[in-house]
Amino acid sequence: MAVNRTRHVALLVETSNAYARGLLVGVKKYVEEHPQWSLYLAEHSRHETDFSWLEGWHGDGVLARIENEETARFIRRLGLPTVDLSAGGLVPELPGVETDDGTIARWAVGHFAERGVRNFAFCGDDRFAWSVTRSEWYAGHVRQRGATPHEFWMKPSGMRAVERERLATWLSGLPKPVGVLACYDIAGQEVLEACKIAGLAVPDAVAVIGVDNDELIGNLTTPPLSSIEPNTTATGYMAAHLLDLMMQGSSLDPGLRRIEPTRIVARQSSDILSVDDPLVAEALRFIRDRSDRNVAVDTVLRHVGLSRRALDYRFAAAVGRTVHGEIIRVRMAHVAELLSSTDWTLQQIAERLDFNHSEYMSVAFKKHTGQSPGQYRRTVNGPVARQGVWQE
Repeated sequence: MAVNRTRHVALLVETSNAYARGLLVGVKKYVEEHPQWSLYLAEHSRHETDFSWLEGWHGDGVLARIENEETARFIRRLGLPTVDLSAGGLVPELPGVETDDGTIARWAVGHFAERGVRNFAFCGDDRFAWSVTRSEWYAGHVRQRGATPHEFWMKPSGMRAVERERLATWLSGLPKPVGVLACYDIAGQEVLEACKIAGLAVPDAVAVIGVDNDELIGNLTTPPLSSIEPNTTATGYMAAHLLDLMMQGSSLDPGLRRIEPTRIVARQSSDILSVDDPLVAEALRFIRDRSDRNVAVDTVLRHVGLSRRALDYRFAAAVGRTVHGEIIRVRMAHVAELLSSTDWTLQQIAERLDFNHSEYMSVAFKKHTGQSPGQYRRTVNGPVARQGVWQE
């Protein structure tokens, strides 16, 4: 077989969600380095099983998200080198590449626990193996902390209004405050909308994290949705590399190769600090709600009616920081969010967050995180980025 001849590769990967589109970006990066590939892709959704667009196709290999039996049967009929990009394992003899669901679950539980949350719940979709796997890992990490995991399983859409009411009822019955990991961002959006129906405050009563960091969904919700960002670029790139090896005659072991997620993108939906001291809790809410303003410590003191010494003492006992330290933490978290989610200049970010000078903001950010804003942006947006330096 000639190594340099054109390889005809079909992409059975949906184009309808952020995770799959990220996989395609990774495949594209691989193809940029191996231009002898000719790709075949049709626009379709997660549940698409009409592959008539491949009629008459004479291909060399397939990259596929095998999430249902119809797709599995189609892949077996093709009999071509194939790499699976789903955790379903519906064609177990194939090699595959997937996001590490154990790490996603561990990060979510840790994120909630660091904020004082002691009740944990999962909202999933049991049509997908990756969702079931995430729920199992999540429940395991919750039990390790001596807590009881709660679960809600979404039904296929079609009666969305009824489903939201059912979800709202479930959320109302959970012990509060509770941290909810949604299996993906669309489920996170459903949880946030159901909280509105149930009259539950987010994040004070229900803190929510999704998965995929879909920028549109994350910022479309109210409040904005926190999300764990998978390293989809690296996942797609590795899958393309494995397929290339197979098309060249290599025999690969079956089973999944797991890719670590990149980071937690913390937005307002999980910006909770659960504390027993009501005055500290009120001060924390006051500071959080003004993260885009240059709030002075004296302003916080007047709001809660305590002296600085008294409030600093209570803050130290509750969260291990002073009032000033908490203001800086919240402000720098907002800077980090805008660095990672926008292409704004430092001057634009400084103006948006009420800093007098972008230079002052940059100095404060580096002192707090150990990285300049530019270094941080490159870290979290790089093609093979790992867990960012932003740790609260």
